[in-house]
Amino acid sequence: MKKREKRGHRVRLLRLAVAVVLFFVIIVVSFGQQEFSVISKLGLEVTGTVQSLSTGVIGYFSEILAGYRELINVREENRRLRAELRWRQAATSQYLEAVATNVRLKELLGLKENLPDPTITARVIGRDPSLWFKTLTIDRGSSDGLKRGMPAITSEGIVGQVINTSPNYARILLAHDPNSAIDVIVQKNRIQGIIRGDGHEFILHYVLRNSDVEKGDPLITSGLGDVFPKGVSVGRVSEVVHSPRGMFQHIRVTPAVDFSRLEHLIIIMRKSSLTE
Repeated sequence: MKKREKRGHRVRLLRLAVAVVLFFVIIVVSFGQQEFSVISKLGLEVTGTVQSLSTGVIGYFSEILAGYRELINVREENRRLRAELRWRQAATSQYLEAVATNVRLKELLGLKENLPDPTITARVIGRDPSLWFKTLTIDRGSSDGLKRGMPAITSEGIVGQVINTSPNYARILLAHDPNSAIDVIVQKNRIQGIIRGDGHEFILHYVLRNSDVEKGDPLITSGLGDVFPKGVSVGRVSEVVHSPRGMFQHIRVTPAVDFSRLEHLIIIMRKSSLTE
């Protein structure tokens, strides 16, 4: 009895399964015959949404990547332009320096042509850092004919004189050193005096109280002492103090030469210079 009931239950389940399968087959066949069925529309909608989102995401990241590449290119171009700018600035600086050097040498050449004594051009290669002496070193020496006492000048005026030489170098005592003394005259009225340095500028000594000396008056070498040639610029009067006592005026003079900026100068090969 129980076996019959089990067999009947299985038959019913089998029939139900067959019916369900046939139902889905009929649905699939009927949907397959329709061009725009519900399932196909749903699938298209899902597919389109996914594609739209993926396209947007891909486009977004593509723009970011393109922007990054453009930024890299801009940075590379910026580096290249800055390197080119530095090169051009260096080239311009070298050109301007060459022009300035050429101008200075031409000025010295013109000065040499107007001097009666033989001359030699020298380049400044060093400065004495001492607080006690104002000297500089040049790239000419005794092998070039330099001797102690020979004067050094530029197109601007008096620089100093040679105090020591070696075969290839020489030391110049600058005119504003306290150990330096130069005979000068006031150009406008030929009043004579002696200038000495104080480490920064000149002091004009031995000018009588009643002498006509004013601020701005130019001073030139007198030619006395047979060291410096006559007529070389020394400087201009910057201050005149009339002391109520004493015979002489106190006169300060601004040098014609900027000693801190000297690069080239001329040594006058005077025969009267002292031998070492």
